[in-house]
Amino acid sequence: MTDPTAAPPRRRLTKRQRRAQLLDAARELIRDAGTDEFTLARLAERAGVTKPLVYDHFGDRSGVLAELYRAFEERRRETLSRVLDDTPPRLDAVAEVVAAAYIDCCLAEGRELADVVAALAGSPALSAVRQEAEDAYLQMCREALEPLAGPIDTAGLFAVIGAGDALARGALAGDITAERAAAALACVVTAVATGPRPA
Repeated sequence: MTDPTAAPPRRRLTKRQRRAQLLDAARELIRDAGTDEFTLARLAERAGVTKPLVYDHFGDRSGVLAELYRAFEERRRETLSRVLDDTPPRLDAVAEVVAAAYIDCCLAEGRELADVVAALAGSPALSAVRQEAEDAYLQMCREALEPLAGPIDTAGLFAVIGAGDALARGALAGDITAERAAAALACVVTAVATGPRPA
């Protein structure tokens, strides 16, 4: 006869499930304490696993930060792809959804994304991860905008990232609303799409 008060047997997670659990725990830890206090030992403690298991998944602290950023960028591209599918092929409409998706994704990630981005800036390897992810996002923007506006200058596309990050920071800080941030970014996207052509 089984003991009804006994705890149910623990289910082993697959490697993929464990990685997702660890990334969720890492996001929580950064949200609570920032990246300055983030270590693999603290991540292991938060997730209720051993340190070797965390090292096995990510290698080091930089590996966790890079994976957090990659996961954010993947969600951002998925969000943009989803909203573009339902957007009429007009420049104003596409500029609005590109801007709104950018701001919404940044706000959904909150402070932890800003901390991860700041940490990425300090390492050439992590900066390369960020550049690769941004390039993929900007390529999506280019593919959405160029059929409506013609060839777009690459320098202008970088302005979308800079403006988007600054506006998202303002919205996170409560200096502006998310709606105003998205509207301002839509103006930037439109200006980039209709601005100087590539040389």
